[in-house]
Amino acid sequence: MPTTVVAACPMHAHVAPLLPVARGLVGAGHRVRFLTGERFRDEVEATGAELVPLPADAGFDERTLDVDEPDRAGRTGIGLLRWDLTHMFIGRFEAQVAALDAVLDGSVGALVFEPLFLGAFAVATRPRASRPRTVVVSIFPSAAPHPGVPPFGPGLTPLPGLRGRLRDVLVRAAVERVALRSVHVASRRAAHRVGVRPPAGFVFGWTSAADVTIQCTVPGFEYPRPGLGDAFRLVGPVGVPRPGSVDVDPALLPPWWGDLDGRTVVHVTQGTVANDDVGQLLRPTIDALADEDVLVVAATGGTPVDRLGPLPGNVRAATMVPYAALLPRTDVMVTNGGYGGVHWALAHGVPLVVAGSTEDKAEVGARVRWSGAGVRLRGNRPAPEQVRAAVRTVRDDPAYRAAARHLAEQIAASPGVAGVVEAVEGGRPVASGPPA
Repeated sequence: MPTTVVAACPMHAHVAPLLPVARGLVGAGHRVRFLTGERFRDEVEATGAELVPLPADAGFDERTLDVDEPDRAGRTGIGLLRWDLTHMFIGRFEAQVAALDAVLDGSVGALVFEPLFLGAFAVATRPRASRPRTVVVSIFPSAAPHPGVPPFGPGLTPLPGLRGRLRDVLVRAAVERVALRSVHVASRRAAHRVGVRPPAGFVFGWTSAADVTIQCTVPGFEYPRPGLGDAFRLVGPVGVPRPGSVDVDPALLPPWWGDLDGRTVVHVTQGTVANDDVGQLLRPTIDALADEDVLVVAATGGTPVDRLGPLPGNVRAATMVPYAALLPRTDVMVTNGGYGGVHWALAHGVPLVVAGSTEDKAEVGARVRWSGAGVRLRGNRPAPEQVRAAVRTVRDDPAYRAAARHLAEQIAASPGVAGVVEAVEGGRPVASGPPA
């Protein structure tokens, strides 16, 4: 039985996408040891994998970050990104390397990890004979530098020709040499402290050190990177069940479910993490569509529904709504741009309105726009009139739904978890869907 180690930073958004990967590896006959935070024990063990608790100095608790890290509180924008990369991720580099070395014995044939478990790149840079096969599973849009691809962060779409090349050079210099220079310096120092030569390029380019980079999307939703061959594989979303493959227990449906019958349904969500401030997107969407001939389904992602305030007559709200039941009945989805939630919508051919600028959300929004599957609004807090206009545009122009359905066809034909298993086992890519 081959042994595979899976490693993820102890954050829900980082662990959750790797759970179906662990389950798939177990189903393929692997012994899987999952290195992450103790609080994810139940979820990890439900996949059939064995939890290896990540030492305290190699992780953190995202739920109490502003209490545990008071210097983080109040930071926004590029300042918050710089702090998080330096302290939350690079700051755990040496401890993560030590945690990996403790579990990577001679029986381990492969190491699977997400891109911000940075300690894994120290393993990936070692001579092939002294390390397992390394596979990075990207849980957000690809940050790998490549000619013709704009630098990661600002949410730019590709611009062809000399003008685009010049723009990308200037923006990359601004990001890497100015805005995030301290991050790059910190990452290289951390690598040197553990005795490894850091991979070439900026920290976002470290994915090239892995034997294979898996991107959990399809060709129509990721900028082309020709020439990388089998080292860069698009396998489709791994945590999104294909439409019709999941039976939803009627007991999980809210009591107002029948109100969706015969209505144009607009679903709005801020995901399951960045939802404390319902005034960012939930409430603006509710206010924007109060007088529209649509039924708005608002999911708060765990935040109490009463924090939404008084609701217009055309709004139905719940903390959670089963997507397998809701999305087949949804005409437009309004979201802050979480990578997983966007792929849920696209798998069901649902066009999008995206408004988000933190973490990777600007990059997700840029790809929504580039793919033609929706409208992107800048910032985290759009005005109600902006949301109203965007929803009308997406609802009334059939090109958006056509683009979303095209992506749904690619997702349906993609290998998903089977593609990750194939990469781990050293095979060539599983046949994927039609080209973009």
